[in-house]
Amino acid sequence: MKRLLIGCSLAVICGGASAKAACPPYVQGSTGGDYTSAEDRKGLSVVESYHFTRAVETLTQGNTGSVGGDISYTLEHFPNHHRALASMARLGLRLKSAQPHGARFTVSCYFERAIAFAPHDVTARMVYGSYLLAMGQDATALEQLDAASRMAPEQATIQYNLGLMYVKKKDYEKASAHAQKAYALGFPLPGLKNKLKAAGKWKEPPPAPTGADAAAATAEEPAVPPVEKPSGE
Repeated sequence: MKRLLIGCSLAVICGGASAKAACPPYVQGSTGGDYTSAEDRKGLSVVESYHFTRAVETLTQGNTGSVGGDISYTLEHFPNHHRALASMARLGLRLKSAQPHGARFTVSCYFERAIAFAPHDVTARMVYGSYLLAMGQDATALEQLDAASRMAPEQATIQYNLGLMYVKKKDYEKASAHAQKAYALGFPLPGLKNKLKAAGKWKEPPPAPTGADAAAATAEEPAVPPVEKPSGE
C-alpha cells in the first residue's frame, strides 16, 4: 500500500475506496485551519509550543512522542503549515519512507490534504513540488511547480526548481529561461547555473543598464516585489 500511495500525487489519481480511506480530507475543528489565515492562526502558538518545537522542526527529537507524531499532529490541525510540511518531507526522505514512523498518513497525503483544503496556497505547492522532485516523480513535480509558477511568477524558488526540473528533462531552453528569471529575482544558490554550465547551455545575462539608461528603466518599469528567502535545500 505504501508503494502505491507514494506514486500518486493527487487522491483522484490513486482512486478507489481504499486510497480514499487511507487519505481522508482535512476537516477543520475548533483549533486549526488555514495556515495563511490570520483568523485561523490564533490557535497556532498552542499547537507549535507542544508539537512543533525547534527540535521537532529540525528532526532532532520529538516533544510529546516521535518526531513524526509531533509533525503529524501539527499538520492534522494546520494542514498547510509550510514549515511542518517541509519537515515531514525531509523526514520521509531521510528515513526513505513514504510514511515515517509516528505519522498518521503518508508524506504525499499530507500535501494532498493541504492543497485540497487551501488550493490558493502557493508555498504548499512549491514545497510539494520540491519533495516530488527529490523523489524522482518528475511529471507530478512539474504539475505542482507549474501551478505554483502561474499563481506566483515572481517567486524565485519556484523558478529555480522549475529550472532544475527542465534540466533533468534535458529541455535546456526552458531550463535556461527559468534559471535566468530565478537569478534575476535574487536566488543565491549556484546549483542550477552549474548544471547548465556543465551541459554547455549557460549564457550570462546581459549587463544591467547604467547611467541615464538605468534611470530611464527604473522610471518605466515597476519595482520587483521582494522574494522569499529560500530554505537552502
